[in-house]
Amino acid sequence: MTKPSIKVLENEWIPLPDGRKLAARIWLPTQSSEQPVPAILEYLPYRKRDGTAPRDESTYPAFAEAGYAGVRVDISGTGESDGDFDDEYSPRELEDACAVIVWIAEQKWCDGNLGMMGISWGGFNSLQVAALQPSALKAVISIGSTVDRYNDDIHYKNGCLLSSNFNWSSVMLCFASRPPDPELVGERWKDIWLHRLNTQPFPLETWLAHQRKDDYWKHGSISENYDAVEIPALVISGWGDGYVNAPPAAAQNLNSNSKAINGPWIHKYPHFAWPKPRMDFLGEAIRWWDKWLKGTDNGVENLPDYRAYISENVRPLLLRENEPGRWIAENNLPSEGIEKRDYFLAANRQLLGQAPDDSDNLSLRSPLDCGTASGDIFTLKPDSSLPGDQRLDDAGSLVFDTPELEQPVEILGRPKLRLKVSVDKPLANIIVRLNDIHADSVVTRVSWGVLNLSHRNGNEHPEAMIPGHRVAVEIDLDECGYRFLPGHKIRIAVSTNYWPMVIPPPEIVTAQIDLGPKTAVSLPIRAGRDSIAVTEPENPEPLPVYASHSPAQNKRWVDRDLQTSETHYHLIDDTGESEMPEHGLRTRHYHHDCWSIMADDPLSCRASSEYICWMTRGDWSIRTESVSKFSCDGDNFYIEATVTAYESDKQVNQRQWMKTIKRDLI
Repeated sequence: MTKPSIKVLENEWIPLPDGRKLAARIWLPTQSSEQPVPAILEYLPYRKRDGTAPRDESTYPAFAEAGYAGVRVDISGTGESDGDFDDEYSPRELEDACAVIVWIAEQKWCDGNLGMMGISWGGFNSLQVAALQPSALKAVISIGSTVDRYNDDIHYKNGCLLSSNFNWSSVMLCFASRPPDPELVGERWKDIWLHRLNTQPFPLETWLAHQRKDDYWKHGSISENYDAVEIPALVISGWGDGYVNAPPAAAQNLNSNSKAINGPWIHKYPHFAWPKPRMDFLGEAIRWWDKWLKGTDNGVENLPDYRAYISENVRPLLLRENEPGRWIAENNLPSEGIEKRDYFLAANRQLLGQAPDDSDNLSLRSPLDCGTASGDIFTLKPDSSLPGDQRLDDAGSLVFDTPELEQPVEILGRPKLRLKVSVDKPLANIIVRLNDIHADSVVTRVSWGVLNLSHRNGNEHPEAMIPGHRVAVEIDLDECGYRFLPGHKIRIAVSTNYWPMVIPPPEIVTAQIDLGPKTAVSLPIRAGRDSIAVTEPENPEPLPVYASHSPAQNKRWVDRDLQTSETHYHLIDDTGESEMPEHGLRTRHYHHDCWSIMADDPLSCRASSEYICWMTRGDWSIRTESVSKFSCDGDNFYIEATVTAYESDKQVNQRQWMKTIKRDLI
């Protein structure tokens, strides 16, 4: 129920210079009609009417109570907005955002000062729009985002093709194929829907066509020019998320008023994220806005550059509700209190604190299905979406262990592995995991990193390996904050495969890895005696609960056919049917992904993804079914998709894509 101090505009049209109109849901403090207030913009394609409504309703009423207008806008061609959807973070998307900012700043209820925020897509474009420097934009909050679109998103990682490149393209087929709500756009809803169905892109075509870090990926990557972001940015993520590298990079490279936080969370807003402890994000955000949009002297500019949660004794549970650890602060990055310490990969699978006298050489050929305990890049649930017990993947890797620790070892930062390696094929991947071995032998993944060896000298101009030729390489693992406890062991695990997270090269690879005084992992060690307090939200469950008409269902499993030597990795996510209380719209989404690979053939790697979406109200009902497929051979990737639309169970449209894309040293 809306509070009397807040006015909600369920749908407002924002005109663009070319005649298109974007749809906005707006929360206004009632006093804004007489006394203009600053505004907060969130701008993304995930449908304000139904898709992000629960989280919007946990956030924007609180902002309105604090004296801010909240403006949630659907990107062109999504939700109720006019026009076509073209791509993620396209030049037109960012230009439209700047036009939206101008429109908001000119409204009678706005005092001309804006902030912009969001998680994931909205976090990405908040930073990207900040780099364009629209004059009314004074500060941003970016959650679960990146500064480097090539290396730290869902597409590629150090030249390795990620399975999430395919998976998220399938998600966008689902979102972009859904109609606007007839209650908001009237009788033209079907014309808009059919237009979308016949103009929406299959994003994988574009994403897979750019396998190097070219201008396509540099666009929108603020790491190409940090100085362009002149306004304060608060950048937040969590260790359970794939976007952990952006906060410290922002704290170290952006202007002095920018700050960063990494908590223990998955890819969710921190006031309702898992695992706990949560953070009072609403209070944190309001203080941020108060300082930079209202000029309140509240000391936000004096906050530590980087606040981080140091996890410890984390076990790979089926459901991770709580994460042991504590909060710490680094006043400046890079921190003088963090020192690099080398641990050397040595003979007898040892990880030594001192350089060994002897050298050795080990051969490595990981099973093609090594990696099934990897979890997801894009973690939306605190369950099997997170990495599982690493012992299964360790069995297909070279592992190097310390003795049992007598003293704790605390790290904060990006570990780096240095090694010399040769391979017997022109294309090969190396995957490195940093693991915590518990006293009962359970193994937790702390961090990981990958390198497509053809990208060893950079991501713009890859060079194939010369078989048998040794090269020295460095592999950066992801940011992490972790405390290894006495009685535990630290493990480095090295593999040549990490499926289905990483698509394998076209041939089975055997690697030779040199051990000895030049092969080491450098860990960022901190003293580990400090702690700070971080306020948790007063309301531990802020999301509204909608009426449920069918239960949700989530499954994830691996099966191996012992006769055909084929491994299948399945994921099913069914949201169940829920009903929006204010307008009676019912929605349900069903999704099934399956990745498959044969034990002796990397070219057997293939995937399918099915999404079904239902929307109903009274006697109005629609359904969209999108199916995507991925396969490969030694020269090409093959992708195809079909989107079929139904109104009242009668097919009204079907569109197909089929594309062959040449492999480019991947």
